[in-house]
Amino acid sequence: MKPVLIVRTGRAPDVIAGRHGDFPRWFRLGLRLKDMHLRIVDVQQGDPLPDPDECAGAVITGSASMVTEKLGWSERTAGWIRHAMDSELPLFGVCYGHQLMSHALGGRVDYLPGGREMGTVRLRTHAQAASDTLAAALPAEFHAHATHEQSVLELPAQATTLASSDRDPHHLVRYGTHAISTQFHPEFSAEVMRAYIRRKHDALRDEGQCPDALLAGVAPTPVATRLLRGFLNEHVLAAREPSAA
Repeated sequence: MKPVLIVRTGRAPDVIAGRHGDFPRWFRLGLRLKDMHLRIVDVQQGDPLPDPDECAGAVITGSASMVTEKLGWSERTAGWIRHAMDSELPLFGVCYGHQLMSHALGGRVDYLPGGREMGTVRLRTHAQAASDTLAAALPAEFHAHATHEQSVLELPAQATTLASSDRDPHHLVRYGTHAISTQFHPEFSAEVMRAYIRRKHDALRDEGQCPDALLAGVAPTPVATRLLRGFLNEHVLAAREPSAA
């Protein structure tokens, strides 16, 4: 099959990457694909994006950058997302990738009211999830790892929210037949989530949050993680079937 594209929009901090690896590894493990079935494009470093027809699907990663900065590489990637949507390429955006997809398709992204959302958060699925190709398998409530300051504040036209947290109403969004995104991080392990909280310990405390409580609340998130493999099975592989045409 054609490779699944990892659109790399950032990288893990050195202290985390040195112990746990970096974004491409986490997504490879979540998708359960071999390196030979992946193609990594580092758009933040200026790598050109391929024509969507050269890929079986694409995952757009998180980043320490902000969508509202409208950096050159980010806006070019937003244009590519619109092209990929026109081509019906299966897309899965995560965190920054989630926000960039919404921005590219006409939504509004800005800072989350009330400040940073971080840690293992409880999500609730919406009624629309019951009829969604990917979200139908989700329970009424599940947990996922999150760390973000910006969020999707207004959805693009025709987009549908499938799950939300107490803080963020748009944690899981459907844009089209084969396009979905998550504000949360299905690729994070509990160990990675703890590493991010420890790294932001002082910032969290300065913001009035309790990092120790966030650390104590970290737990495995198998339901969220399964979404990556579900995307591969239900969108990437299903899109290859003649009946999907």
